[in-house]
Order: sequence, then C-alpha cells, then structure tokens
Amino acid sequence: MTHSKQSAQDILAARMAEIAKKNPCNAQRQPENEQQSKFQQSSNKAVVQSHLSPKRHPNADFFVIDVFDASLKDDLASMEHPIFALKNGDTRNRFYEHNGNTITIMPSSFGCATIYDKDVWIYCISALINAQNNNEPINRVVRFTAYDFLVSTNRNTSGRYYQLLREALFRLAGTRIITNVKTGNYRLESNFGLLDKVDIIYKDETDENSPIIAIEVTLPDWLFRSIEAKQVKTISADYFRLRKPLDRRIYELCAKHCGKQKEWHISLETLHRKSGSMATLRRFRQAIKELVASNDLPDYRLVYDDKKDVLKVRNRDLFKLLKN
Repeated sequence: MTHSKQSAQDILAARMAEIAKKNPCNAQRQPENEQQSKFQQSSNKAVVQSHLSPKRHPNADFFVIDVFDASLKDDLASMEHPIFALKNGDTRNRFYEHNGNTITIMPSSFGCATIYDKDVWIYCISALINAQNNNEPINRVVRFTAYDFLVSTNRNTSGRYYQLLREALFRLAGTRIITNVKTGNYRLESNFGLLDKVDIIYKDETDENSPIIAIEVTLPDWLFRSIEAKQVKTISADYFRLRKPLDRRIYELCAKHCGKQKEWHISLETLHRKSGSMATLRRFRQAIKELVASNDLPDYRLVYDDKKDVLKVRNRDLFKLLKN
C-alpha cells in the first residue's frame, strides 16, 4: 500500500479507521477517559474550600456605603506589626522585635484583642477618614450603632453577635501595648491600650439582656494622630469576608507591602515572623499553600515557589499594572 499522494491528515484518518474496525470499543474509550479526567479535575477543585464567607447582607442599604463611601481604611502601623492575636482566648504576653525596636502585647483577663476585633478599628478609621474627605471636623470619640457595625462587617445580626461585639470591645480596651523605640541617644517607652474608653448604651436600664442601642469608643491618641495624618491604606470590602484569621493577616501584609506594585516577593520564614502566627513553620507553610490553592485573597493573586520557599504576591488589578 502506498500513501505517496495522500496528506498526513488522510493517512492518520485512515489509520484510525482501521483501528476502530479491529476494536470498536477503543473508539469510545478516548472521550470516556477525557470525561473521567474532567470529572476528576472538578472533584479536585471541589476539595479546595472557599476561604471567603458569603455576603450576608447583599441587598442591604449599607452604613458602609453612606459613611465610608465604599472605601475601607486600615492604619499602616498595625498592618506592619502583629499587634492583634490570630487565636481567640490568647492570654500570653507576646514579644516582637523589629529593627532594634520592641513591641510587647499584654492581654487582660478577657484575652488579647484578635484580628476580628480589629474590625472595630477599621470601622472607626474608615468613618473618620470619610468625614475628613468631606471637610467635617473629627475627634477621637466615635459613636455608632451595633446593628450598623454588624451589617457593615458582614456579620450576623442575631442576639449572640451583639454579645460577641461587647466581648470584642472589652478585649480591645483591655489589651495593652508597650513599645521601646530608640531615637538617637534616647529610648522612649510607651504603654497604651487599643481603645481608651468604651461606652455601651442599652435599650432598657433594668434588663441585663436588653439589646445594645449604641456604642461610643474613644480611640487612642496615637491612632487618632495617624488618622489625622492619613497614614492609612485602602483595603477591599471583601476583607470582612475572609474566614480565617491568618488569611486576614496575610492580606494586610500584601496590601501594606505590595500595594499598587505589580508584584512583591517574601520568604516564608520572614512572612511567618511578620504574621505573628504561633504555628510551626511547617504548619504555616501548609496554611499558605491552602490559601494559594483557593485563589480567594482579595486584590492579590498568590503563587508559592516551593524551590525557593518564597511567596509571590501579584496585583489582580490590571489597571494598576498598566499604570505602573
């Protein structure tokens, strides 16, 4: 048999027809394998659980839209340093050192303020920055309703979550920060709380289980001065949807250091230290791999380089990429 006048495609088609005649079942097997492969791929994808909680109030008239102008703000200092605990009920004193300066976090009997408690900070900072942008006077005292806070931070609004908010406020007021900062020939030691004062107003003065009407907090002076100087960073509204405390901390570090850059790299060892995680480096690395696989981090896409043990952070915003 000669194929001198046939094209390669004709030769291949003829050969496949011969194989199909000899074993008709083989003709069906390839698509079946492809279908099975697709099913396995979809099954593998299903194993990767979402790191984002659903939007609990998608159709609500958000307080955050009116007051924050849909722009959440976080302060730069707490984004850089692991002030907030990643685990509820942490009553240990934590100590960190950075460039010769030290930070000691001392919890009260209520425990250390957690990164979820920090939502109160973000809520207040965002409100004050928005007021500044509208040329309105601001001060350290911020008053808000519990319901508005719960809705704006993507929380449930059942009675239990009002009690959890009360506990968060007490942890913030009870947690103390001690810093030692070296400046020239001097050393400055400061001791301050994460909130200077908390007032909770209830509907019924005689009923201990009465619902919370309003909350008034006094921000620490150093935080207020940072707000006045606009030493803050815009963060995604989906930050409040991040389920895991470590994911929130990783997002903070990405927003602080990558920002509007195209890409930022950091070793896992350094990231582990900056995150404030108390897990072993091995467990921390596994948690980062899970976050990378989920591809759920707002604003940034993560890539883990296992050979170099480095996390690559890439900006999702194509407009920012083209602009730089």
